[in-house]
Amino acid sequence: MLALRLARGARPAVQLRRLLVVAAAAGTAFLLLATLGHAVDAPRGEAAGSALRLAWCLVPLAATAQFAVSVARTDPAARLREGMSAAGLGPVRLTLTAAASTVLACLLGSALGLLVFLRLRGDLGGTPMGAPELLGRGPLPYAAVGVLLAAVPVVAAVATAWALRPGRNAPAEPCADAPPRTDTATPAGLPWGIALAAAGLALEVYAAGHTGPGARLLPLPGRLVTGEAGVLVGWLLSAAGLVLAVPGLVHASGRVLGAGRAGAARLLAGRVLQEESRRVGRPLGILMAAASGVHAAYTLYGHGAPGSLGPLSALGGGLVLACTALSVLAAVTESRAARAATTDALRRLGAPAGLLHRAAALRACVLVVVLTAVTGGVAHLAAGPLVG
Repeated sequence: MLALRLARGARPAVQLRRLLVVAAAAGTAFLLLATLGHAVDAPRGEAAGSALRLAWCLVPLAATAQFAVSVARTDPAARLREGMSAAGLGPVRLTLTAAASTVLACLLGSALGLLVFLRLRGDLGGTPMGAPELLGRGPLPYAAVGVLLAAVPVVAAVATAWALRPGRNAPAEPCADAPPRTDTATPAGLPWGIALAAAGLALEVYAAGHTGPGARLLPLPGRLVTGEAGVLVGWLLSAAGLVLAVPGLVHASGRVLGAGRAGAARLLAGRVLQEESRRVGRPLGILMAAASGVHAAYTLYGHGAPGSLGPLSALGGGLVLACTALSVLAAVTESRAARAATTDALRRLGAPAGLLHRAAALRACVLVVVLTAVTGGVAHLAAGPLVG
């Protein structure tokens, strides 16, 4: 009940973020149901293909859960811990309330995805609008439908409760009298991420050299082909290396930006990049890994016959990219809220608004240039063995 009241009384921007979670949950639920429909109609000998489709659905499921966690962290109720504690809502109940809000949004999205799926199949009356080979024709088992529809709310709620659990560094309520933050220690994941990405690329090259002639790698839903598992594992290692390395890369970019005889704008931009490298770096790393995967898929299938990617593959890839990009925007919103006290202090000291705007633009430009170059390089190197 409290989660419903907080959701009803939230600002339009908060409601928009929750609606985006609903849309992401609907897309993931639709993909899961499409997998079930294909498995029901598939012959017994194609059970491996249905399992492969279900395995690929784990990627958008994880992206949706991460986006739901990012939205929960930016919720005003998650930041106003002192006020909620005064109202009798302790850390545990506050975490449970955030998880309940996530469950409500994802349940609504799962129901929406079910309605769209049934309508495209023609189960709600009317002419079927979806391809039978993608959505299936046979009757669906109710138990399996219930399990798949509950997967998104359960996974997102557990991830939210884990991310906002008491004792973890959760978003705190901005305080006007709080001193500026000074946590600029270098994240420890940069060397490990570089080593993991290099190991993944090496594994890709080795596995691709032992792949049979004419084999197609990186199998996608709708293109159920087999390939060397070592190549796929190597790409996953490279993607994990990106996720680990980006926080340290953002921190290093901030140090370089503020090095030398830097002016006020450069110093401020570099300092903020160093302080926010952990909060913003991890979502950026996930976005870069997703972009690398989309580039690999396009390299393999984008130049083939029309529709070679498959509509479900396109939906899944678009969903993953959208969720990761929106997670980055949510992390930026969280960072702005965490820097509110420092920004107010600078304004009280007489810092002009133009200086703050120049520093923000400089941070954005540096991140776009550095991370785009790194993503393009890693994506090109990772996609090369896939087609080689």
